[in-house]
Amino acid sequence: MGLISTLGLALGASWASGLRLYVAVVTLGVLGRFAGLDLPGALAVVETPWVMGLAAILLVVEFVADKVPIVDSAWDAVHTFVRVPAGAALAALALGDYDPAWQAAAVLLGGGAALSAHGTKAATRLAVNASPEPVSNVVVSTAEDGLALGAVLTAVFLPVVAGALVLLAAGASLWMLPRLARALRRQVKGAINTSGSESDTDT
Repeated sequence: MGLISTLGLALGASWASGLRLYVAVVTLGVLGRFAGLDLPGALAVVETPWVMGLAAILLVVEFVADKVPIVDSAWDAVHTFVRVPAGAALAALALGDYDPAWQAAAVLLGGGAALSAHGTKAATRLAVNASPEPVSNVVVSTAEDGLALGAVLTAVFLPVVAGALVLLAAGASLWMLPRLARALRRQVKGAINTSGSESDTDT
């Protein structure tokens, strides 16, 4: 696998980790260990049985937690400190056979890709949680599961395409996040105003 393809795989896996870290790790591990996929650099560490086992357990926990409103946002808040560094680490591992300068670049690019995915996901879920019904939360969460899996598979089998898509997704995130933030502020203000009106009526 050449440098461009390896970078594409690294970016795709990192971006997927920003959505679903454990899906990314388990998928890469299964493909490497059972499907004969030759993972680049030191990324084959994800094939280690105990790494795969731990990731699989956490995947199940996350799958359940992410379907519950409010719990999912708390989970996302904690995982800000997990997904982003893990995305950077996956990218660095993928370029383990290259010059340290490329590995350092991979850390920055992988961390940025994971951050863009995680930030957009967390902001979107906060907006969805503002809705009182739970169905939309489950639908969005399930879509994220599929998107993360698709991102990893694309990174593995079409790495150059994955790299291009990640760059597009990062640009879309930069465009979307300020709009999501404004929408959230409007929702919060509306809820406060509604609560205040109800309190005045009660008195």
